[in-house]
Amino acid sequence: MELISLADGDNSLRVRVLGRRSPGVLHLHDLLDAEVLVTSSFVSGRVAAALSPSDLESWARALDRLAAGQDICWKDDDHGPEIRIQPYNAEHETVTVRVEDLGSSCVSVFIPLCLEEGWIDEQRTLLGQVRQEWPSEVLESSWGVHEWRC
Repeated sequence: MELISLADGDNSLRVRVLGRRSPGVLHLHDLLDAEVLVTSSFVSGRVAAALSPSDLESWARALDRLAAGQDICWKDDDHGPEIRIQPYNAEHETVTVRVEDLGSSCVSVFIPLCLEEGWIDEQRTLLGQVRQEWPSEVLESSWGVHEWRC
């Protein structure tokens, strides 16, 4: 299932959620395995990622900032690829995306995307679908103490 799908026919950024990392293991149950895929006519790449419930919350806040015309940086926590999105890049006169995997491969990819109006709402829909498919079922009541949500 896709969490992020930004594509214009030539270039794309996708974040696919593959499923729970360790279903039934209390402290790992809510972690989701994912992959970040970047494609263009010049380069294609894929890198593994893990998503926590807080990552989904920060993606929701990032979408709000994008809707307000602000640049965002998502997943800048040294635990996987970092995704930067500019809703408008003056040089390219379009949306631009930079994906950096500095912690693992040391690769950075920059792509401009000609996206249709409403692309942010489409991303909100995808986020809602991911949350519905894999709801948070574990509560961290204090640091390192986990329990099942009732």
